[in-house]
Amino acid sequence: MLLNFHYRNLIPENTERKKDFPMAKKRIVMALGHHALGTNLPEQKEAVIGTAQVVADFIQKGWQVALVHSNAPQVGMIHTAMNEFSKQHPGYTAAPMSVCSAMSQGYIGYDLQNGIRSELIRRGIYKPVSTILTQMMVNPYDDSFYTPVKKIGRYMTRPEADAEEAKGNYVAEVPGKGWQRIVAAPRPVAIVEIDAIRALLDADQIVICCGGGGIPVLEQGSRLKGASAVIEKDLAAGLLAAEADADVLMILTSVANVTLNYGTPREQPIRHMSTSQAEEYIRQGHFEFASMLPKVEAAIAFLKAGKGRSTIITSLDKALDSIDGKAGTIIR
Repeated sequence: MLLNFHYRNLIPENTERKKDFPMAKKRIVMALGHHALGTNLPEQKEAVIGTAQVVADFIQKGWQVALVHSNAPQVGMIHTAMNEFSKQHPGYTAAPMSVCSAMSQGYIGYDLQNGIRSELIRRGIYKPVSTILTQMMVNPYDDSFYTPVKKIGRYMTRPEADAEEAKGNYVAEVPGKGWQRIVAAPRPVAIVEIDAIRALLDADQIVICCGGGGIPVLEQGSRLKGASAVIEKDLAAGLLAAEADADVLMILTSVANVTLNYGTPREQPIRHMSTSQAEEYIRQGHFEFASMLPKVEAAIAFLKAGKGRSTIITSLDKALDSIDGKAGTIIR
């Protein structure tokens, strides 16, 4: 016997439903760091519970939400697993970085979708949550392709590193641990699926997109070819926020504030900062290349792309307070 089943049948009778397109709402792009997701499958399942609660808080306050997430531990795990599998099974080839990135977007998005959906239903809210596998155009002449710096995958022995170099890949020695493959980190140029993302946000739905910075692709005529690279998710989030005409870009990280003189006795948290101040602090070398620098650069680019916007950099547990101006670093 066939059952007349529909997802909405799971929603309690008193659940809030959106019947029409909403009036204009505030729109936020939230960039989740790896602390919001964990580093392996069990950690991710647990971390997503807390992350979903924060997202649901923003939904209840009337925000339209797009989520961008990191994928560094996950894409490295996938890359290693696929390479090891190809070694054991000669009929299979190693998966390129672009494919590994797509896989990571899928399984992280799956956990986030389910976690957010569950939390919203628990609160009596019906709102669709979707993940879009997102491709990100990059410039084939980006300087990073000539000076790759992003480490991925497991540590290798010297002979294994030699074999990687023979394939045309770059490797770098990690003192005391071995060698690791390194790839380029080009700047994002354009979001291929931006029209679909805008359509979902305009329909007042939650969108998970540009995961891990997006799948890096190069335009070759009418085709898009995956690039052996990774993209800074914060820069991708900044571009998404600008292209989706967001009111707020919120970058969630492991610290509550941007600081000057980080890691020194003179460390000083920043509560408010203008774009010109942020640019001056960059020139003075206050922000670390692989951590805070891309976050501040993303903030500046987003703010310069439109008026009436703000960027907040803070930790996940301070997200709700920061939107009310009570925590975090606010850049305008």
